[in-house]
Amino acid sequence: MQPQGPIFVGLPHLGPVLFWLFTRYSVTDWYTGLKTLSWYPPYKTVLLVWTMVYSLMGYASYLVWKDLGGGFQWRLALPLGLYTVQLSISWVVLMLFLEAANPGLALLHLLLLYGLVVSMVLVWHPINKLAALLLLPYLAWLTVTAVLTYRLWRASLCPTAQPWPTGKNGC
Repeated sequence: MQPQGPIFVGLPHLGPVLFWLFTRYSVTDWYTGLKTLSWYPPYKTVLLVWTMVYSLMGYASYLVWKDLGGGFQWRLALPLGLYTVQLSISWVVLMLFLEAANPGLALLHLLLLYGLVVSMVLVWHPINKLAALLLLPYLAWLTVTAVLTYRLWRASLCPTAQPWPTGKNGC
């Protein structure tokens, strides 16, 4: 791995680290009062999975950058432009969910993010097949995250009568 590799692997972690540094005392835990699914992963598992996903994503971007010749060339504009946009939206989702306490808006951004990651897989596949494959765990985790966010959004709309586990809704 060239010296740029660790920079590419570490870059996706920059947003969450900065978000934590600036908001660690102001983030509300509005979602803790809501009923969660039985298969909702523990906080440490979520943290571990996001760390793995961000690292894989960063390494995949490094592979694409390296295979296209590195540097700052026009050939890199689309593949790494998609990457930059989706990474920014990924950080926005974190802010919308934790700081703004808005799971509905976070869900919309997650769906947009899902489409961008699928686009990245399609664009990156001809450049570097491994890079495209390294994004598949990200897609799987986005699916889980979207389902959990959807359920929390539904619960936040009507916290007194949540539709699970009995399916009865009082709202």
